[in-house]
Amino acid sequence: MAFIMPLVFSIWMVLLNNFVIEKAAFTGEEIGILQSLREIPGFLAFTVIYVLLFIKEQRLALLSLGLTAIGVFATGFFPTTFGLYVTTIIMSVGFHYFETVNQSLTLQWIAKDKTAHFMGRLLSAKSIASLLAFSSVWLLMDQFSWSYQATYALFGGLAMVFTILLALSFKQFSSPTEQHKKIILRKKYWLFYALTFFSGARRQIFVVFAGFLMVEKFGYSVADISALFLINYVFNWLFAAKIGQFIGKVGERKTLIFEYVGLAILFVSYGLVESGMLAAVLYVVDHLFFALAIAIKTYFQKIAEPEDIAATAGVSFSINHIAAVVIPALLGIVWMTNSSWVFYVGAGFAVCSLALSLLIPLVPKQGIEWRAKELNNETAKLAEQNHG
Repeated sequence: MAFIMPLVFSIWMVLLNNFVIEKAAFTGEEIGILQSLREIPGFLAFTVIYVLLFIKEQRLALLSLGLTAIGVFATGFFPTTFGLYVTTIIMSVGFHYFETVNQSLTLQWIAKDKTAHFMGRLLSAKSIASLLAFSSVWLLMDQFSWSYQATYALFGGLAMVFTILLALSFKQFSSPTEQHKKIILRKKYWLFYALTFFSGARRQIFVVFAGFLMVEKFGYSVADISALFLINYVFNWLFAAKIGQFIGKVGERKTLIFEYVGLAILFVSYGLVESGMLAAVLYVVDHLFFALAIAIKTYFQKIAEPEDIAATAGVSFSINHIAAVVIPALLGIVWMTNSSWVFYVGAGFAVCSLALSLLIPLVPKQGIEWRAKELNNETAKLAEQNHG
């Protein structure tokens, strides 16, 4: 599943900016609305917990994967504003339900001391799929002059076939802990919720506007964008597992502090850049930082009660998308005035995340969810030792 989803979603993503500009005459306003619509199913991801009353997580993951494939397959056949909005929503429902269940199952099935490295390995597998997708786009569209319609249909159809094969080939795995089947919001998870919110806000700047900058400001073609994505995923393929190991060694606190300092610098640089080549370098470095976000998930795994994981995965995806539903449309309007301001807002989000990351404990665990509790615990132990 980790291979199939990026195989089909990467095709949708890499073709999107050129497709909507060339075939549907999109401006910053329309692309902002489309991306906001794409994020609505993510905002509603908490509803996955109700679906799980009727279907097991593993089966829902496969059905969601199939729905994503259908949405991508249909995209090329509806090159109008309304048609693109509809196919985007279909694709997005499948994508966000899949990612919610995927995160839940990973955190349930994998031991805490192995999760960061395992998720890094998953990123490497995803990168191989994306490399295949992007190199195929370059080969088919640049060398053989395939249409957008044919390319979307080919990969949507392949993803559907692979999903059916997965459903027929694998048994139903059991969860080590029975999961809650209701929405759960716990006060002790507040820092995780806040980090997730700003992570979603920052992600929108990259996903929506960094790629759009390449096409609109610097005139990148489909082949150029594909080459840029290829570079991104070569780096992920080579380094994601090592980044996972790095997180396991240095801890979530130091990892996220490093990430957010780097992101603040990157976003300011986006706002100032006038060179297409330098913008491409920023884009590659920015994408590499995404692997560091594993630390937010492993932080939650360490502080969470095991039976909360499925319900909280849905809630966290919804929190992640609160900003995502609003930001693309609002910043699409800002983009029409001055594109640099969009990236300065992104730098502000990074600074907010940096402030929150300073509150993560050095050794997060159940009962020690944020730094103040850790300090209180250390003070209590010191007082007890002095008293003894």
